Amino acid sequence: MRAIIYDRFGGPEVLALRETAKPEPGTGEVRVRVVAAGVNPLDHKRRYGRVEQFYPTTFPAVPGLEFAGVVDALGEGATGFAVGDEVFGWTATGAYAEYAIAGDIAHKPEALSFEEAAALPVAAETARRVLRLLAPEAGETLLLHGAAGAVGQAAVQLAVPLGVRVIGTASPANHDFLRSLGAVPVAYGEGLADRVRTLAPGGVDAVFDAAGHDTLPVSIELRGGTTDRIVTIAATDAAEHGVPFSGGGTPPETVRAWLADFGRSAVEGGLRVPVVETFALADAAKAQEMSEAGHAPGKLVIRV
Repeated sequence: MRAIIYDRFGGPEVLALRETAKPEPGTGEVRVRVVAAGVNPLDHKRRYGRVEQFYPTTFPAVPGLEFAGVVDALGEGATGFAVGDEVFGWTATGAYAEYAIAGDIAHKPEALSFEEAAALPVAAETARRVLRLLAPEAGETLLLHGAAGAVGQAAVQLAVPLGVRVIGTASPANHDFLRSLGAVPVAYGEGLADRVRTLAPGGVDAVFDAAGHDTLPVSIELRGGTTDRIVTIAATDAAEHGVPFSGGGTPPETVRAWLADFGRSAVEGGLRVPVVETFALADAAKAQEMSEAGHAPGKLVIRV
């Protein structure tokens, strides 16, 4: 099969399209033919070796966390799925490949395209996981760094229906879009604390950091000097500031139930993570470069 593989840490140039053996499903495992794979900031961070303390790498490595595709083979004792089923979720062996061993997956709704389905798992699961940690309630104000990214968009759509006021940092070009989702946009960068105080004179009740990039000091300042109710998924220096880093930990059975819920919500229009650009598998390096540059108002997807 064709797969994107890297065998050392580095820039996009370490990614290579190679022929390699199909992974074989073990007991209880499901193999899938990948149709689309989501691109996430974590992909390039892992490629650089910047998050080894959270996500250790074994070489050679295939990038990619999430996918949508078709069940291709079942290991002995595998249940819940049949060959030919359309599914989406996580892979255990990397998504930038023609075939992968599935991790936590759910059936893909027929009305959802493979690209749309591949855009959902990481963004929606991460958003719901962190919101549950922060537990914002109706009437409270949540500051969301990186609101225009895929995770940020999902978080806005999950929080606003709860009656939470979401102040979302983003570049001015994305402000109208965030307003359409129900968020109150604010430009990031120098002077952010003053701009947020203008919008929320009473302070913010919680902070969801989906951006990193020196967001924690200003977050702590806006929380009145405390790290309480601040969670980051992007700042690798979180421990230095005493802020929890959330990188997973949701029980598998919960993840699978959430995936099914996200699929239904996407079909019904209650949750959307727009795919802004698709790439061929051979162009995976270009996809990661665009992801690393930031500011994409939605999801980048590789069509396998």
